Amino acid sequence: MSEQHTYRVIVRGTFDGLSEESRTRLLAEVDEHGMSAMTFTEEGSLTYDRALKHFSYRLVVVSDAADGEEMAAAIAEDRVETALKELGHGFKGLRSSVTDLDTMKINRKR
Repeated sequence: MSEQHTYRVIVRGTFDGLSEESRTRLLAEVDEHGMSAMTFTEEGSLTYDRALKHFSYRLVVVSDAADGEEMAAAIAEDRVETALKELGHGFKGLRSSVTDLDTMKINRKR
């Protein structure tokens, strides 16, 4: 078994082709998905604003270190696609930024 690393992944995208039902549900829940909802979780936390244009998901992904950040991004994007499809929300243009928490250097103030 290879070494496991923990990655924080931010997946960003654009809402696309939202139905009236999706728009209504997203707007009804907008206050629950603002700046205070920005936490990294395994299932992902969705954030967006009233404009319903762009969104971001913050996820924690644990995977083999040998597979690298590219695999962590792919896993995260797959989770986001699945979640948004299950909710019935249209989207496009997913892109990810990944941080490997196990190799991150922390500069401490002296």
